[in-house]
Amino acid sequence: MLNISIAEAKSKFSEIIARTIYAGERFIVRRRGKPVAAIVGIDDFKKIQLTNSSEDTGTLLAAAEAWADFKDLDRVIEDIYRSRRKSTDRKVTIE
Repeated sequence: MLNISIAEAKSKFSEIIARTIYAGERFIVRRRGKPVAAIVGIDDFKKIQLTNSSEDTGTLLAAAEAWADFKDLDRVIEDIYRSRRKSTDRKVTIE
């Protein structure tokens, strides 16, 4: 996340929104050095809403819902399994 002041956010608002939309960047807006707001893309916002509104917050179901739209989840999981297969410092059986 990138930190910006309120003044910078005001003067570069269109640029910041474009960077959020097209590059997926996230911004923390600070006033006198303290974080007061965040600018995130709509997909991130929807995930936050889903997590906060779920009655199952803190459960495995809530975690699964939060990760459902994670684009690279399959690749990350495969990387974990690949790393475990290559590991020689401990015996791990993967079924």
